[in-house]
Amino acid sequence: MSNLILHEYARSGNCYKIRLTAACLGLPVERREYDIMAGATRTPSFLDTVNANGRIPVLQVGDRFLPESGAACLYLADGSALLPADRFDRADMMRWMFWEQYNHEPNVATLRFWRLFIGDDRLNDLQRAQLPAKQVAGEAALALMDEHLSTRDYFVGDRPTLADIALYAYTHVANEGGFDLSLYPSVQKWLGQVAAMPGHVTLDA
Repeated sequence: MSNLILHEYARSGNCYKIRLTAACLGLPVERREYDIMAGATRTPSFLDTVNANGRIPVLQVGDRFLPESGAACLYLADGSALLPADRFDRADMMRWMFWEQYNHEPNVATLRFWRLFIGDDRLNDLQRAQLPAKQVAGEAALALMDEHLSTRDYFVGDRPTLADIALYAYTHVANEGGFDLSLYPSVQKWLGQVAAMPGHVTLDA
């Protein structure tokens, strides 16, 4: 595999997904940090070279650049046990990864960013108006996860897949966005199982 470089903001859960995938697979990744709070991904050099969309994470593979956390995780996991061999299970894994980006991340991760990085007292009027709906939607996402995990150890099949890594990243710090994880015992049990995966690294590692 070509030399891997992760262009990231270390405290981002989306960036963490890629680091965690690489760590569980024993793949070395060089890390380059960008301060998104200071606009480091909006500079001409970043936009011209790394990602014209002005966002991270971006996985650099040799001289090629791959934005989007899910795409980067899929690239790293190709041919590994993190991708189910069964065709349906593989599609089901993708279903949970899509769901994470569409239903989970916009609520659970967004509230974490607003409350932890911006601060409740510095939110604008639009953000304040969205708080209640995002709280309800985030709780619904966690409840759906809890129900699904009440009869299984992992999201797909009987072993960890990228679906677990994708959902773990922001779920395990959901309390930082104002969500009470004690209300979701099956989720808590699952979090412990993902944290026990060989090669696991923490968000602040």
